Amino acid sequence: MKKVNVDELFEGKASRYALVIGVAKRARQITKEMEENEEISDDKAVLLAIDEIKQHKINILQPEEDD
Repeated sequence: MKKVNVDELFEGKASRYALVIGVAKRARQITKEMEENEEISDDKAVLLAIDEIKQHKINILQPEEDD
């Protein structure tokens, strides 16, 4: 099993909530794309999404704070 350093992944992000939601949304997109293309992968979609975030292939938008 692949270990993920959450602090490294959280670096530069203001909200852990935004990070978790971003990973979950991207993982669902990856799963949908794999199903549509009839692809099979040994890696889990969540780990693929985390790798994309670590490599800065996708950005997570931070929610705007209400005053």
